[in-house]
Amino acid sequence: MKPKIFSAAFAGIYPMYIQKAERKGRTKEEVDMIICWLTGYDTPGLQAQIDSGADLETFFAAAPQLNANAGKIKGTVCGVRVEEVEDPLMQKIRWLDKLVDELAKGKAMDKILRA
Repeated sequence: MKPKIFSAAFAGIYPMYIQKAERKGRTKEEVDMIICWLTGYDTPGLQAQIDSGADLETFFAAAPQLNANAGKIKGTVCGVRVEEVEDPLMQKIRWLDKLVDELAKGKAMDKILRA
């Protein structure tokens, strides 16, 4: 049985990412930059996914190009080491969570984007 999060609408989770970032003085634009860096979506493509009501499984399946440096994302989210997550979709979701966490914690964008 698939985890419930896979069928959650990306449009429902996206505002939570923005709220988390804005509470810490970061911006929606920075959240969008992180999402686009990870998934390969451009801004119109990201907005189209939000508008379509795509679930997370569809959102990541339709992603144009996962960033080649995504494997460099390390650390824990909710007590789970992102590099040890076995399910590929769950790992992508955790990667995105981790990047937004780093943004909210004040990390510099070049570090977040593994530049």
